[in-house]
Amino acid sequence: MAQTEAVKRRMELEAPERFMPVIDASLCKRCRKCVNECSYRALDFVDGNVRPAGGCVACGRCINVCPAHCIEIRQIPSQFPPHANFNERVRRAIMSQASTGGVLLTSCGTDIAYPVMFDEMVLDAAQVTNPAIDPLREVVETRTYVGGRKGRLRVNEKGPPYLDEDPGPIIAMDMPIMIGHISLGSVSYNAQKALFMAAKELNILAGSGEGGLHRDFLPYAKNVVSEIASGRFGVTGDYLKSTAAVEIKIGQGAKPGHGGHLPGEKVSAMISQTRMIPLGTDAISPYPHHDIYSIEDLQQLISVVKESVEYKVPVGVKIAAVHNVGAIASGIVRAGADFITIDGFRGGTGSTPRIIRDHVGLPIEVAISVVDQRLTKEGLRNRVTVFAGGSIRSSADMIKAIALGADAVMVCTAALVAMGCRVCQQCHRGMCSWGIATQREELASRLNPEVASARVVRLFRSWNEELKEILGAMGIDSVESLVGNRDRLRYFGPNSKIAEIMGVKHVGEGWG
Repeated sequence: MAQTEAVKRRMELEAPERFMPVIDASLCKRCRKCVNECSYRALDFVDGNVRPAGGCVACGRCINVCPAHCIEIRQIPSQFPPHANFNERVRRAIMSQASTGGVLLTSCGTDIAYPVMFDEMVLDAAQVTNPAIDPLREVVETRTYVGGRKGRLRVNEKGPPYLDEDPGPIIAMDMPIMIGHISLGSVSYNAQKALFMAAKELNILAGSGEGGLHRDFLPYAKNVVSEIASGRFGVTGDYLKSTAAVEIKIGQGAKPGHGGHLPGEKVSAMISQTRMIPLGTDAISPYPHHDIYSIEDLQQLISVVKESVEYKVPVGVKIAAVHNVGAIASGIVRAGADFITIDGFRGGTGSTPRIIRDHVGLPIEVAISVVDQRLTKEGLRNRVTVFAGGSIRSSADMIKAIALGADAVMVCTAALVAMGCRVCQQCHRGMCSWGIATQREELASRLNPEVASARVVRLFRSWNEELKEILGAMGIDSVESLVGNRDRLRYFGPNSKIAEIMGVKHVGEGWG
């Protein structure tokens, strides 16, 4: 037995540390706040001094709470011999799997330095023949409508124009931003409350994520998009009717083709009650919806959901961006969806196998344009609202996504960063020292929902102001006129084939 334990210890070969907290002892007040706040136990108090204890993930909590500002986190230089092919990342993964024999789990969006096509496009501006608009003196409209746009406008010589078909329920948002689906379970009660409070204040939508809606959040339901995922956790008819819209989740950008897994240790009494599952048991969502194996099956589910909500709220479908996304989107519109959400492969998550997050899917920039072009070609684009997400980092990304063909963007990680997240990619461990991605009460209580909500509100209001600035500079007075206006974009990246697929001209090419 002793020999077995010795072999086991030798099998668990640990990789070198990546980060090191460095404390300036001459400034340190020995208050131990940093030690007490570090949920990863990366700091210790030894012989009257704060010392690194290993396991630092660079979450930055210690820096934030230090009253003496005497802590910095240093990235430790690579302890591996240089090798361009078997780089440090590759060798760390090999060492970890050789020790555990398991699938590597991670969280957030991929950290591989793939080219970001948003950064390889520039926007147009009005000059001389097409005058700019000053948004401080003239109205620049950013209101965005969500829902199906069925019917045609008919002109009646004897009366006002009219629609020849009921357009269905429509939601008005004050800006083209939706806070994406972040479930209660993946984040704390306070974190989800902050997101819903921000959505209500901004008059936009926020996704519930999988697992239903906690009863405390019913006052925010008119700004919430409920989600029906493959596990159907927490889904009831009354719940769906209470929310602003319903979304059937087929896929997620960070894990296309994969289900969901909330570990049992995260299934607290609160999560158990909300998701309607036993306390402490794993919440595992199947990879597919077991009642959807075709567009016809999806059409049936959309019809059932519309019946259950009595056609009073829009019903949409969320898919991950994959190679055939244009044809899939076409089928979804034909199946009766009022809106489509496309999630690109750089999108975030609370937990996913790293192999899928890093290597499966399609960049959202290409997916938006392909879907917009396909739906336009088939005469379907005007019938549906298109949301796009997958690492929308700034107002510039948002504006370019809209110009590529999205009606609005879906944002998650940026909202969490506004609340305090440092994107340390440890959400799946449930130890978030900022109280965001955790169910531990002593950690979750660190997040003040009022403060966090106010920061999200400020972030998105600033993005909306920047949107108005850009629209004005382009001479456009309404964001709806920018949707799919790819002629106001120019590509200056290294691969002209990408530009051709996206329908974006190269820099230097004029209009027409």
